Amino acid sequence: MKLLFAKIYRLILMAIILFAGVMAERTGLIEYLSDPYEYPVIIELILQHIHIVALSMAFAAAIGLAAGIILTRRRFRKFAGICMYIIGLGQTIPSLAVLALAMSFLGIGTKPAVFALTIYSILPIARNTLAGIMAVPPSLIDAGKGMGMTPLKILFEVELPNAMQVILTGFRIALIINIGTAALSYLIGAGGLGDLIFTGISLMQTEKLLAGAIPITLMALFADFLSELLGFLLISKGLRISK
Repeated sequence: MKLLFAKIYRLILMAIILFAGVMAERTGLIEYLSDPYEYPVIIELILQHIHIVALSMAFAAAIGLAAGIILTRRRFRKFAGICMYIIGLGQTIPSLAVLALAMSFLGIGTKPAVFALTIYSILPIARNTLAGIMAVPPSLIDAGKGMGMTPLKILFEVELPNAMQVILTGFRIALIINIGTAALSYLIGAGGLGDLIFTGISLMQTEKLLAGAIPITLMALFADFLSELLGFLLISKGLRISK
C-alpha cells in the first residue's frame, strides 16, 4: 500500500511540475527570467526581501523570547494576560495599517518596514514561549531545585529545552507570515519582491507578477524546511523520541 501511495505521489508531483513548466512558458515567465537585463534586478529584489525578513525576525525573536520568559517568572505572571493583549494588538491591526503607521514617524524605506514586520511577528513567538514554559511539568522544575540548580540554570537547562518544540512552532508561524507580509514593504519604498508583484498587477504583466510571487512561495517553503532542521539541532534526541 505504501509503495502504491509513493507511486501515485510521484505521478502527481511530475504532473504538477509539467503543468507549471507549460504555464511558465505560456505566460512568458521563462523568457522574462532569462532576460540578462532583468535577471540582476530580480536577484537584487530577492536579497532585499531576505534582508528585511532577516532583520525583522531577529528583532521579533529577541523581543518575543524575552517577553515570554519574563512573563513566566512568578512575580510577573499576573501581568501575562494584559501584556499578551498589548502584544497581540500588532496583529489585530491590518498589515497595511501597521506599515502606514510606521511610515508616519519613521519615513519611507527599510526602517519602517522592519519596524512594522517586527511588531507583526512578535505575538506567535511570545505566546508560544509563554505557553511552552508554562507547560513544563512542575516535577521537572522541583527536581532541578532539589539538585541545587539556580533559577537561571533551571531556565536554560530544564524549562527552555522542554519548551523548545512549542517555541519553534511559534517561530515558524511568525517567519512564514513575515515572508508573505514583507511583499507589502514595496508600498513604503523598502523594495523587495513586492516590487515585481505590484508592478505586474498595475501593468497587467503576468510574468512580472509570477516572478515576484513564485520566489516568495519558494522562500516560505524553504523557511519551513529550515525551521524543521533547526528543531533537530535545538531539541534533544530524547525529547524528539518521546514526542
